[in-house]
Amino acid sequence: MPDLFDALLLARFQFAFVITFHIVFPAFSIGLASYLAVLEGLWLWTGRDVYLRVFRYWLKIFALVFGMGVVSGVVMAYQIGTNWGPYADRTGPILGPLMGYEVLTAFFLEAGFLGVMLFGMNRVGRGLHFFATMMVAIGTLISAFWILSANSWMQTPTGHAVAPNGQFVPVDWWAIVFNPSFPYRLVHMVLAAYLTTALVVGAVGAWHLLRDRYNGSARTMFSMAMWMAALVAPLQIVVGDFHGLNTLKHQPAKIAAMEGHFETQRGAPLILFGWPDMAAETTRYAIEIPRLGSLILTHEWDGEIKGLKEWPREDRPNATIVFWSFRIMVGIGVLMVLLGLWSLLGRWLGFLYDAPWLHRFAVAMGPAGFIAVIAGWITTEVGRQPYTVYGLLRTSESVSPIAAPAVATSLAIFAVVYFAVFGTGVFYLMRLMRQAPTADEPGPIPVADAAKPALVGGAVGRLTAGGEAP
Repeated sequence: MPDLFDALLLARFQFAFVITFHIVFPAFSIGLASYLAVLEGLWLWTGRDVYLRVFRYWLKIFALVFGMGVVSGVVMAYQIGTNWGPYADRTGPILGPLMGYEVLTAFFLEAGFLGVMLFGMNRVGRGLHFFATMMVAIGTLISAFWILSANSWMQTPTGHAVAPNGQFVPVDWWAIVFNPSFPYRLVHMVLAAYLTTALVVGAVGAWHLLRDRYNGSARTMFSMAMWMAALVAPLQIVVGDFHGLNTLKHQPAKIAAMEGHFETQRGAPLILFGWPDMAAETTRYAIEIPRLGSLILTHEWDGEIKGLKEWPREDRPNATIVFWSFRIMVGIGVLMVLLGLWSLLGRWLGFLYDAPWLHRFAVAMGPAGFIAVIAGWITTEVGRQPYTVYGLLRTSESVSPIAAPAVATSLAIFAVVYFAVFGTGVFYLMRLMRQAPTADEPGPIPVADAAKPALVGGAVGRLTAGGEAP
């Protein structure tokens, strides 16, 4: 049983705590930036004021989310230097340039146009303002590109050599950037960000429709969000299937943990629920469907799935955690599909805006995207253990020679500060969302003061799918 006061375990807890807080903000800001660009484009194209009202409504929220994302992410860069020095030293020649590319492209693009987007509606022409909104949206996607490339290299490292001093040095930058898992993880994360945003927008729209089903802005929010859920949630399942096939090829131990398989077998069942027991090397209380696991993972009725016993105990990820985090993510994905199908039925039969139970379901699903993103990050990062660079650098070799009391103290301070600061921020976000969108909003776009740190903050910590988690 691990020592709860072990410095390595505490350092991992600290990074997991910080990134769990942080990851929800980039996931939301990526989707919200694109949503704002679509809204402003529709306003310019159609001339309908409802799109401008909805744009103004969500711009205030985007400003606050963006600011909290930057602030929450900066701490992770300091953690890498203090708690994970050997990791930073050995991976620096690879990850350092990738993070530099993110700053040179995404951050400069966002920083250059964010002020125009937030404050320039009544100071520049419509075309220039729309261009600025587009650049911010593109900047968030470019940021996701570089961050996911770096993290994917840690999952499926290619294009490098190991120097005599143990550092990973680049040999082929194309192979590093476009490593085997990167395309699948990039698409999977961007779609997750869009779905997360759609669920929040849909929940807010549904909340206000429950109070006034004739509110035009709420109708627009809800309709657009439900289109996203109906179209993208099934697509996400297809992308997830391709991602699973890629993971089976490059990280089979992670797949074994996700599926709860300890024995190698052909025609493996799909274990719906159970309790993987790492000590006993079995999944207890398994509820399974025969052969379906092999069919899903290998697309063959008799495909072989390796079990965790193929690897030494010290090389196995924690199947108990990965098994359940994966099922939480998939379960929420199924609920997203159901919500989208219900909304399509409502459109067809004409009750989309007059369906209280549909609206209540949408409100309940509001935070589901964030939960799915966190569960997906846990699946990805815990499934990579016991390595920081899969198969090459162990987590135990990556931690700095620090004392456990020092890590415990900083972890406690982070917990207090994060819950206070970001708890307050989330409370204010909820207040903004509770305000009904109206038709008589003032001309200038009000922007929360809390957005100002985003104008001076860096993109250092703007991690997306799973981040650089040790």
